Formats: sequence, structure tokens, C-alpha cells
Amino acid sequence: MTTEATLPITSASPTARQVWTRSRGIALAVVLLLAAGVAIAVIRSDTRHGELDPRSVDPYGSRAVAELLADRGVSTRVVTTLDEARAAAAPDTTLLVAVPDLLTHRQQTRLHSSIAGSGGRTVLVAPGSWSVEKLAPGVTADPATSGDSTLSPDCRLPAAHRAGTADTGGIRYTTTHLGADKCYPSNRLATLLRIPETSGDGDIVVLGAPDMLFNDRLDKQGNASLALQLLGSRPHLVWYLPSLSDSSVADTGEEKGLFDLLPSGWLWGTLQLFIAAALAALWRARRLGPLVPERLPVAIRASETVEGRARLYRKANARDRAAAALRSTTRTRLAPLVGVPVAQAHTPEALLPALSAYLHSAGQTLHSLLFGPPPSDDAALIALADQLDALEREVRRP
Repeated sequence: MTTEATLPITSASPTARQVWTRSRGIALAVVLLLAAGVAIAVIRSDTRHGELDPRSVDPYGSRAVAELLADRGVSTRVVTTLDEARAAAAPDTTLLVAVPDLLTHRQQTRLHSSIAGSGGRTVLVAPGSWSVEKLAPGVTADPATSGDSTLSPDCRLPAAHRAGTADTGGIRYTTTHLGADKCYPSNRLATLLRIPETSGDGDIVVLGAPDMLFNDRLDKQGNASLALQLLGSRPHLVWYLPSLSDSSVADTGEEKGLFDLLPSGWLWGTLQLFIAAALAALWRARRLGPLVPERLPVAIRASETVEGRARLYRKANARDRAAAALRSTTRTRLAPLVGVPVAQAHTPEALLPALSAYLHSAGQTLHSLLFGPPPSDDAALIALADQLDALEREVRRP
């Protein structure tokens, strides 16, 4: 029965502790990514379905206010394209824009040109700074939102005075219109504005929050009263739900590049990733400056270094590299002994004649030994090492 020799573990084999130390950063990053994915999935599981849709009976839908308006003879029609919304602007129609910030600047400009001077009422639900300045010129959205959701009217608008407190707290607005009704203020800034047209009976109503239109909030405070008065002043209500798939303005006749089609959020995200990558590179990069010598914690014997390199050569089956290293070292040591400069030790024309004259031997044998082809197997490599060692001993013999 034969037993296979077990090679001792050398310094080239990492221990379990070293593997864990090197990989714990990657493992921590993977855990954080998984945790973030789970957290996002949990948060998105509570997505508001049918928000501000007068056909939806979900808590954040607006079916209840549409039914109440129908009982009072006000018809509600849902549109999802800009062309339909522009065509609906009329003196006997209230146009409600559910999410104005989804409109592009070009869509906002076209919509404003249709509602201006139409004689009807336009209700903008929670427009931000992106859309309010286009749809209601002279109105500016304050960056800070209202801290309270339920506010008192504190204005002379009859609809607000009759409704009383309502859930209008959200985005706050300032306006340069002298005849505007500024209602439900929060820290002296209004969360509901009514801006009358300079000519005619039309007006624009800006709501700071959509809460009072939700099904689950309509029966709170004076939300129902305020919603019915604002949306029921005309016999027809057109409920505009802007859609990202609206193709009514897709053909603009202008050529757009790739960066023009990307939303601004992607550009900010790319910039953040670039900054994070730069910080990670600085964190992991080596310090600039000269190398600082460091004392090893233990002394490593030369034999262990030779053995370790030999094992690497054997593992890679690199007999050619091992033979080249043995021959190169032998030539470097033999050259000074026979009067050849070390710089010419690897030149056969300089080394072999001097070595042949010194040993009185054939140059062809020395050429095969010192500059020959690599050995074909391990046994030939061992024989080559023995022959090189014998040659060096013979040269060094007195």
C-alpha cells in the first residue's frame, strides 16, 4: 500500500481568517444591497393605485367627489391627452389638471395658451415650481412645504369661507396678482390661490395639496364642501390625468439627442455614482510618496523562498521558466570566474570561448548545457540542475 506525500502548507496558501478579512467588505456591500432591495420592495408594496382618478374607489382615488358632483348635475369626463384637455377649455367647463408636474414645458405652454381667456375655470392640483410658473404666470411655489395639513381659510373667498377648515396644507405659493384670493395660509403663505382673469369670468385655482379630493379624506373637515364648490361652479368637469404615453406632442419636428431624452434624475444619479466611485478609489488607493520599508514580523529562510517559488513553477508546469532561471544564474556566477564581464555573461559568443579555454572542453557541450532548449519533463529538469551544479563546481575547483 502506497501513501501519497502531503505537501506542507506554505505562506502562499491563505488561511480562512485571511480570506474573511479580504472578502468581508464585498460581503457587507452585498448584504446592504439586498437589504435596500427588500426595503424598496416593502415601500413600493404600499403604492397608491388610482391616485386622483375619479373612476377609482381606492383610498387615494376620487370616485366619491365625482359621485357627489353627479348628484348636483355636474358631469365628469376623464381625458388623458393634451389635445383633449385643450379642446375642453370653455366657459361652461371646469378643467382639473391632476398632476401638472408630469407635463413638459412645451405641453404647459400649449395648455396655458388654451385656458387663458377661455372663460372657464382651471384647477391645478399641487403644481410645483416645474409647472406652476408656466400654467399660472405670476405664481411661484415656495421650496418649503406647509407643516400642517389642516388649515383655516383666513380669506374672503366665499367658497373657502363656507367650507371652513380643510386639508389644503402642502405646497405654499406667492403671487404678484393684486386681485388674487390667498386662502388657507401657512406662515403667511397661501396654500390655495384663486386668480381671476383680467377679462371675463374665468379663473385659475391653485391647490397646494390633493388630500381633500381623496376618497378617504373627503368626509374630513370641510373638504367635501370646498371640493364641490371649486369643481361644481360649471356644469361640466373635465378631469385631465396627464400620461407619460401621451403622443399628442411627440412629433415636434425637432431632432433630439440621447441626453435630451434622459430625465434629469438620471443625470443626477450618474453624477452621484461618479462621485462615489471617485471617493472609493481615493479610499482604496495607495498613499502617494516614497515607499516606506517595513520590517517583517518573522524571518523567512532562503530555503523556504526557493521552495515556494519551485512549487509555483511546478504548479504552473513552467519547466521552461525554471530552466531559464537556473541557466541565467549559473552564467552570471561563471562569467567573472573565467574573465568575462557580467554584462556579457548571457552572450554565447563571449562566454563559451572563455569557458571552453578554461576547462579545455568542447564548446558544443557547454552551449547545449548553458543555452540549450528547455527540458521536456521533470526528470530532465532535475538532470539539468545537477549538470549545472557540477559545471560550477568544476570551474571553482583550484
